[in-house]
Amino acid sequence: MAKKTAEETPLMKQHQAIKSKYPDAVLLFRVGDFYETFREDAIIAANVLGITLTKRANGSASSIELAGFPHHSLDTYLHKLVKAGHRVAICDQLEDPKTVKGIVKRGVTEIVTPGVSLNDKLLENKSNNFLASVYLDDKENGIAFLDISTGEFFVAQGSLEYMDKLLQSFQPSEVLIAKGKQRFFREQLDQKYYTFALEDWIFQHHYGYEALLRHFDTQSLKGYGIEDWKEATIAAGAALHYLKDTEHPNIQHINTVQRITATEFLWMDRFTIRNLELMQSPVENGHTLLRAMDHTITPMGARMLKRWIIFPLSDIERIEQRLEWVSIFIREQDLADEYRKHLRQIGDLERLAAKIPLKKINPREVIQLGKSLQHCADIKQLAADSKAGQELTALTTTINACNDIQEAIGNTLNEDAPVALHKGGAIKEGINQDLDQLRQIAYHGKEYLLRIQQEESQRTGIPSLKVAFNNVFGYYLEVTNTHKDKVPPEWIRKQTLTNAERYITPELKEYEEKILGAEEKISVLEQQIYEGLIEKLQTALTPMQANAQAIARIDCLLSFAYIAKQYKYCRPQMSELQVLEIGQGRHPVIEQLLPPGEAYVANDIHLDKEAQQVIILTGPNMSGKSALLRQTALITLMAHVGSYVPATSATIGLTDKIFTRVGASDNLSGGESTFMVEMNETASIINNLSSRSLIILDEIGRGTSTYDGISIAWSIVEHIHNHTDKPKTLFATHYHELNELEHKLARTKNYHITHKETGNKVIFLRKLAPGGSRHSFGIQVARMAGMPPSLTDRANEILAVLEEKHADNTPAERVKKIPVQNFQLNIFDGLSEDLRSIQTKLYAVDINTLTPVEALMKLNELKDIVRSYQQ
Repeated sequence: MAKKTAEETPLMKQHQAIKSKYPDAVLLFRVGDFYETFREDAIIAANVLGITLTKRANGSASSIELAGFPHHSLDTYLHKLVKAGHRVAICDQLEDPKTVKGIVKRGVTEIVTPGVSLNDKLLENKSNNFLASVYLDDKENGIAFLDISTGEFFVAQGSLEYMDKLLQSFQPSEVLIAKGKQRFFREQLDQKYYTFALEDWIFQHHYGYEALLRHFDTQSLKGYGIEDWKEATIAAGAALHYLKDTEHPNIQHINTVQRITATEFLWMDRFTIRNLELMQSPVENGHTLLRAMDHTITPMGARMLKRWIIFPLSDIERIEQRLEWVSIFIREQDLADEYRKHLRQIGDLERLAAKIPLKKINPREVIQLGKSLQHCADIKQLAADSKAGQELTALTTTINACNDIQEAIGNTLNEDAPVALHKGGAIKEGINQDLDQLRQIAYHGKEYLLRIQQEESQRTGIPSLKVAFNNVFGYYLEVTNTHKDKVPPEWIRKQTLTNAERYITPELKEYEEKILGAEEKISVLEQQIYEGLIEKLQTALTPMQANAQAIARIDCLLSFAYIAKQYKYCRPQMSELQVLEIGQGRHPVIEQLLPPGEAYVANDIHLDKEAQQVIILTGPNMSGKSALLRQTALITLMAHVGSYVPATSATIGLTDKIFTRVGASDNLSGGESTFMVEMNETASIINNLSSRSLIILDEIGRGTSTYDGISIAWSIVEHIHNHTDKPKTLFATHYHELNELEHKLARTKNYHITHKETGNKVIFLRKLAPGGSRHSFGIQVARMAGMPPSLTDRANEILAVLEEKHADNTPAERVKKIPVQNFQLNIFDGLSEDLRSIQTKLYAVDINTLTPVEALMKLNELKDIVRSYQQ
């Protein structure tokens, strides 16, 4: 009979059957004390994890690749596979191998993907781990964001642009889309998200609606405000389907769904979120507004602060309420300090609560949960006892001490409970009589044996009697030959030695049976008691999650109070009038990065609809124009978040949209130039502005030729000024020609950033002043950057020619007037042809299409050519 190949073994048949159900996942297959991977999974695991790749069947024709690691190392390796972009299916033994004859039953107990992960090493404390689900349609689109690690569930619907903005804001770890919409998603929305395609039939309204009703156990979705949100319901249903698909049936902590309505928040498109560097900086380890504002203490607070910044309020009452709470914490310093002490003792309530139904919470985390609930209760009591108790009621009213839960935890678990239940010692004594007896036997065996030895020695009169153990017949009594005549008849002789005899007794055999099975029984009993505690905890999921939200809110407000006091911020006056008046405003991020002792140069800004709707801002390079633009937008944003702002005074008209077009960048992979990206972003602004918009534009038009750029910039200013909504606008430019607009457009005013010239140097004073500037000082900046003096001197010579006023000359004709630079010739007279070659190169250059940096680079190139001729 032929020997079975490796593929034909029962174990490999079982593996193949399970793998066929999860072809797109790396299957971790539990075999004894190891998780094994086979074939292509083994190759992936070996490469990603750095573990040894071996072959089964000694490298014969039927051999297969094999790689594995000990089961207790799962947490060490799992997050590496997922972070490398792999879905992982964990296949466990569903039966005790000791009780089964033949092959053990196995099954996938969990599928871990980037968006559905509960592994602490895959989660960041201060960030959500959102799974997004996107439903794309011709007219309206729907989107859902679900964080299984916290239980948060958000839905929205609207235009494709709105979907794009939300994806940019939430930064999901994984995005679900219908298979039929994959190409459309990549073309319209993909920003290198990790995506997973589901069957098209899952994205059906009736399926999604029924999935939500089943999950929430309701008759309709009216209570969540999404009964008529068809597209959002489809997306939400697909997200729940995916949780079921990935073996996550116990998701009772996802007990509500919140809708995101665009009109409830100040709108910022994804360009603005990027340009203002709210969450991320283009510079590695760069500072962001979040980093400047985040002095939260709890993980929940840090996550909530991110959402507050991305979704500023547009309701003036809610803004004022937050500002009032911040003012209380600034005023009541002692109360704020006490709150902070308690916050430092509170764990991640959201994620701890989420682990309960998922059966992922360990004993030490349960202890932490109990302590956190006590500190929540203390915070509520502190507010009630303070002078501002009545004003803080709305902030603490939802806090629930969950006393019965605290009591259950305190009565069940030891204070120093281990992380792993199987290590023992988690359950308190006195909870279960059987458990206490088993522990007495298992952990106090020596005392019991000593007692038997003493009792039998006294009863028999054998002074040298001793109790011992061996693997052949267990516990025994040993009697020397001198005293063997005193052995009672009921003792059973088991072994004869040269100088002694060994016996067993019924009492010893009974004890042996108890002690050998005690540890296993202890483990079973502790598991049962612990599971009972977890069931009890599950009844309080909703109040625990409400506590987490309340604590997060308090944490954010305390963070605002801290930065307001630390950096001398003022409380903004919110107004229904369309005015923006900032007194001595500062940039919140740059200010914090200044060296000790150096003060930020503050500036006033005033915009309104009647007299000063548009500010044309000119000034030298590096003078601080961009910082002034950004700080104006950031101060407006911070006020709408409910924070104090970096200024001595601020009146902020209620704003519904902030648009920015700042900086320049290519989208080479999308085939778009700097200018195309610039025009796309500007078009988005022009087509979406409103009467309450704040528009920040920086260097519009510089990506094309000078005259084209001036024309576009000019017409944009005119369009915004003459628009019926009259949006407030700050427009920074190098085109000094735009200063003429002050005389042509009634509500347009010129301002410039001041400077001081000393000799051939320029000092930037960074102070805003009325009137336009006629100089950019680009050559001085080039000198400051370290350009060679010979190069910048030559640039000055060229600039002098270009600045000549010849009304009938084109820029190209002016270039012809640039004198050829005099070079000292060497004794070899052969450079005339070379000079003509350089002259030809110069004539071929169109100054209109050159940026300043490109011009300097071209000059340097020509200089290098000449130098090579001289050598």
